[in-house]
Amino acid sequence: MSNLKEVYAPEELPYDKFLRLGAENLSDAELLAIMLRTGTKDKTPIELGRDILKLAGERFGLLGLHHFDVKELTQIPGIGEVKAVQLLCIAEIAKRTANMSAKTKLCFDKPETVASYYMEQLRHKTTEHLTLVLLDNRKNILNETVISVGTSNATLVSPREIGIRALRFEAAYMMLLHNHPSGDPTPSRQDILVTRKIKEVSDLVEIPLLDHIIIGDNRYTSFNQKGLL
Repeated sequence: MSNLKEVYAPEELPYDKFLRLGAENLSDAELLAIMLRTGTKDKTPIELGRDILKLAGERFGLLGLHHFDVKELTQIPGIGEVKAVQLLCIAEIAKRTANMSAKTKLCFDKPETVASYYMEQLRHKTTEHLTLVLLDNRKNILNETVISVGTSNATLVSPREIGIRALRFEAAYMMLLHNHPSGDPTPSRQDILVTRKIKEVSDLVEIPLLDHIIIGDNRYTSFNQKGLL
């Protein structure tokens, strides 16, 4: 297998470009080329990186790798099990970095900060995941649980189960979040009806429901902001 200097013209070497300009000036494909190190007989590492990004989806970039598992990634010519694991680790690091940045601004009285914090965790999922977040009297997280996993367009949830869980953890407040795999965070009729039932339970157990936030593709809807609670 030819080494990088034999494959690239000097001005195209991602490694050299990194040393000259820094990581922030490299494209996602160039970053992947450095991590992958080798390509295939017919493709350079950077061309292989572009193939991977194309598979992941342009709108998601590196984070789009979360849509795949090791078996699926190894179907790409030139990607074996080791490289597939490396790619998924890169995607996980990217997700955790985004979450860490958002966490510093997290405030449960500000829906935009909550949506930002949970965006990368939820927007890539292909089925609806309903998350219950329980808070103490200072609005710090006591417990966070995926209450239900539904189909691509519906979440199955028990308001009674949510009330029982909130009491068990002696929560002072609760908040709901779920994703819309379509990318459109507009509440459905079912979303509104289920939220109303949960609100009734929260009022009954005297643990206020602060909000229900629907996560779309880099968009969100806050029931509180929309006056739907």
